[in-house]
Amino acid sequence: MTEDQHQMAVIKWSQQASIRKKYPVLKLLYHIPNERKCAPGQGMKLKRMGVRSGVPDLELPVARGEYHGLYIEMKTENGRTSDQQKWWVNELTLQGYLCSVCYGWEDAVQEIERYLQL
Repeated sequence: MTEDQHQMAVIKWSQQASIRKKYPVLKLLYHIPNERKCAPGQGMKLKRMGVRSGVPDLELPVARGEYHGLYIEMKTENGRTSDQQKWWVNELTLQGYLCSVCYGWEDAVQEIERYLQL
């Protein structure tokens, strides 16, 4: 599976009626559209609008335990984080967020469930 397919599987999981009943706050889980596969002019416009390289893929803006929310950087099972992604994970962690790099959709689902049970 591609990274996109893993991420879509996480969203599909989160939208199941039984999962939403158990974790209603998953209605707030969303993707941060930070990809930049576009024409150069559109890329410049997006950059001026605030798109930043390396921002994690998913956010759940729900406080749990000591954390303000959860960010997830999705990777395939063999994926690697870029320097910019590592920077964002570190900075968001310093601001009180739980930031996780998840390798595959099952890993992401487990991380979301762990987080929601804090």
